[in-house]
Amino acid sequence: MALQGHIDELSEKHKKLEERIHEEMSHPDWDETQIAALKKEKLRIKDELLRLQSSIH
Repeated sequence: MALQGHIDELSEKHKKLEERIHEEMSHPDWDETQIAALKKEKLRIKDELLRLQSSIH
């Protein structure tokens, strides 16, 4: 059960990062370096989610 809680937490972080990326990019003077860092973190979380989910099945 703790594993599922961790997966849920990571899923929520992934969703919030996606929202933040869209929000940041909606500004005309968005920072490309910051967006790249957010996307990298989002990808890291996605990879971790896939790893955890595959260990359940």
